Amino acid sequence: MAETRSTCPYCGVGCGVLIQSEGNRITGVRGDPDHPANFGRLCSKGSTLHLTATERVLRDERLLRPMLRPQRGGALQPLGWEGASALLADRIDAVLRDKGPQAIAFYLSGQLLTEDYAVFNKLARALVQTNNIDTNSRLCMSSAVAGYKQSLGADAPPACYEDLAHAGCLFIAGANSAWAHPVLFRRIEDARAANPRQKIVVVDPRRTETADEADLHLQLQPGTDVALFHAMLHVMVWEGWLDERFIAEHTGGFAALKSLVAAWTPREAARVCGLKAEQIEQAARWFALGGEGADVRAGGDETTPAARAPTLSLYCQGLNQSTSGTAKNSALINLHLATGQIGKPGAGPLSLTGQPNAMGGREAGGMATLLPGHRDPTDAAHRAEVAAIWGVDALPEQPGLSAVPMFEAAARGEIELLWIACTNPAQSLPDQALVRAALARCPFVVVQEAFARTETTGYADLLLPAATWGEKDGTVTNSERRISRVRAAVPAPGEARGDWQIAAEVARRLEAKLRPGAPSLFDYAGTEAVWNEHRQTTVGRDLDIGGLSWTVLDQRGPQQWPMAAGWSSGRVRLYQDGRFPTPDGRARFIAAPYKPVAEATNAQHPFALNTGRLRDQWHGMSRSGSVPALFAHAPQPALQLHPQDMARRGLREGELAELKSKRGSLVLPVAADTRVAPLQAFVPMHWGSQFVGGTDAKGQSRAGINGLMHGKSCPQSLQPELKHAAINIAPAVLPWRLNAAAWLPAERLAEVRETLIALMPDFAYASCVPVPARAGAEPERIGLQFSAAHATAPDAALVARIEAALGLDRGAMLLRYADARRGHKRTVRLRGEGEAARVDALLLAGPSEAAAWLLRWWAEALPIAEHARALLLPDPQPPGGMTTQRARQVCNCLDISEPQIRSALASIDGNPAERLALLQTQLQCGTQCGSCKPELKRLVGSVPAATPQEIEA
Repeated sequence: MAETRSTCPYCGVGCGVLIQSEGNRITGVRGDPDHPANFGRLCSKGSTLHLTATERVLRDERLLRPMLRPQRGGALQPLGWEGASALLADRIDAVLRDKGPQAIAFYLSGQLLTEDYAVFNKLARALVQTNNIDTNSRLCMSSAVAGYKQSLGADAPPACYEDLAHAGCLFIAGANSAWAHPVLFRRIEDARAANPRQKIVVVDPRRTETADEADLHLQLQPGTDVALFHAMLHVMVWEGWLDERFIAEHTGGFAALKSLVAAWTPREAARVCGLKAEQIEQAARWFALGGEGADVRAGGDETTPAARAPTLSLYCQGLNQSTSGTAKNSALINLHLATGQIGKPGAGPLSLTGQPNAMGGREAGGMATLLPGHRDPTDAAHRAEVAAIWGVDALPEQPGLSAVPMFEAAARGEIELLWIACTNPAQSLPDQALVRAALARCPFVVVQEAFARTETTGYADLLLPAATWGEKDGTVTNSERRISRVRAAVPAPGEARGDWQIAAEVARRLEAKLRPGAPSLFDYAGTEAVWNEHRQTTVGRDLDIGGLSWTVLDQRGPQQWPMAAGWSSGRVRLYQDGRFPTPDGRARFIAAPYKPVAEATNAQHPFALNTGRLRDQWHGMSRSGSVPALFAHAPQPALQLHPQDMARRGLREGELAELKSKRGSLVLPVAADTRVAPLQAFVPMHWGSQFVGGTDAKGQSRAGINGLMHGKSCPQSLQPELKHAAINIAPAVLPWRLNAAAWLPAERLAEVRETLIALMPDFAYASCVPVPARAGAEPERIGLQFSAAHATAPDAALVARIEAALGLDRGAMLLRYADARRGHKRTVRLRGEGEAARVDALLLAGPSEAAAWLLRWWAEALPIAEHARALLLPDPQPPGGMTTQRARQVCNCLDISEPQIRSALASIDGNPAERLALLQTQLQCGTQCGSCKPELKRLVGSVPAATPQEIEA
């Protein structure tokens, strides 16, 4: 077995991994104990990475050869690389001659490597001569970029992961790091254990798993962060907690900000934010003083800057995905500048990157509003500098289109050729009706992708198979400015190629047409040559890596930037000298007024919809969705709603609710959740039309959660407000129900799933999700569950097609019941005999009362024994007194369910810490990746220990 050092392709923590392989097959993965981002730890997603590279996934989920769709709506046909590259170069050339460079656009991804970004950027700007190049990082980090630039002078997070251990106060705003960045959250737990005085403040409209760890949870109204931060600064001014010397010597613009926040008293902010004034005052004190402040001698003043402990802020999409995203970022940075909480160990703002290389993409200038080396495309001198490095006369002046305007332009017919790489806009962008109309109208859509069945591949005229994790070579940069190597452990499957190699081949063919006889701009000897050119673009800039080399990365491991020529190592923290990369060397206070969310709730749409991440899934799930085990914790799309709102709307647990915004609708099962505030709703961001959908009464497609979201954006960052939309919620009047499930041979999963997904638009609601086998089940058998609902019984032939897809139309061991007149049907297939008999597949159409317990029998492979006759009875109550609910998984690594944990806790006494330790010793849950530890702590707090008498009984 070989081991190859590489980096995890999920979030921006940037964990090092050791890929285990045998021949051309990846067989396992473990955390790299030497990588400074994770020191060997991995989360539930990272620890299952090898399962995204199994023989089944490579065969059934991956795109393995170039494919051409000769006509819209037609079938894809194989095409060799020679033909695919020549065709694409010809199409680009034709559009340039007929319509010009503004009719071409590139939409890329924060999951690309830095070298991929560099080549695509050069292709778009130096060769095609368009600035229409943007990425899905626009949906993720562009507000953080804009905030850093306007406040500090450059897009450079000043703090680092080590600061978690030095901070006296952690201020976490708009980030559920316990689920979105689990390995980083393990470091927060370590810091708290080492320093019990450390205070944690969490700002979030939901009571998340991260909020459970907080000393103070500010459960504010959505979008009111700027009002909160201004009020905190008001308190700091009033109480004398400012660092007056730092303000005077190292900043500018404070007078205007001080005037603005004078009106933001704690009482006024409490009214706007839905908080208590005392909470705002407490948050201000802990932020300014670093929690309880540093230890001071008797008679000392803990409020003086010298006596303060440091404060570190962590933030993510709750601040970024907003029409006030840049204002939120700068308002938070204002607090750091006002109190001198920056440029020292344990202090400063640290944005948490959502994607593995959104930072590297920013370095390479892979966005419409950026050029390589943190340059500005509107600056003529910056354009000239990059043009000289790239070897061209000039770069285009006309501003490029960012993500949302790019698709709006395509919908208007202004984009003739759209090249999409490593992203899934037909799932991830807001206002899906517009996005899908844009893809349908654009004359030529190219999708460069590793996975064959995303929502976007269905719109492609040309599909280009790309290599992915475990098969690529290059670099990525994580949230703390640390550059890590990505290495290939195995060759790419089929005809898949690296992303930059695909772009470079098309570019070489295109430049032969546009620059005949000129030296090639894309004649790279390999990945190192691309990286060397990227390095050249950083020299003399704030992110200068002129002192870093490919050899150093290979021999000494990950390095932080900047690392200029002559330096032996990168800079751990920025701005320790109080100098900032601005014309006068001073940071800027930004006096941005508070503005509410773009789409206010009203009588027609009274609920504020919030979206966010699940613990075990990632983004559009093209990768994580290929691993059935990652569905166990959150097995199906669901709406989380406060019990009071459920009662007011006449909804009960598990019933279907219809969510409506001004742009579309979605039907989901509802789940009661007191952690969601009244008149708010939460749906995970991951659920697209590959997993949940249907068609509304007007014939409009239900395109997943982002079909509800609007595309209004922050004017500075151009980042859309994906965290908020106004919606209505009502019971879905869909009395006819269908529930079907089957255990399938692994080699049939993709075929059956594709068949069922194609049938989803025939219903008002439909969901199709894989189900992992329980421990001890037969290997190479994977579950698939299909649920649907409609206003009336559909044609019997539609139900028969579902039945046939699941193998319920043939074979032995079948039990059947049907009432054609009422549209009722039940079919059950058994596997095994006697005591070994289990439900292998089932379909219930019509009444749904018995679905819960039958699906539990199927999912948990419970013995049916003497209950076989009950399988066809309409009784909603299960036989034998068993419960109807399936056991919810908590620990993914060891497949430990909530009932198991509750049962164990009932006999464990002691304080919370002792009970948690004993629970982990007994069941081992939370001892592997640790992602379930926040939930284990919550269960410890909610499950009382049994009395000795109860235990004896």
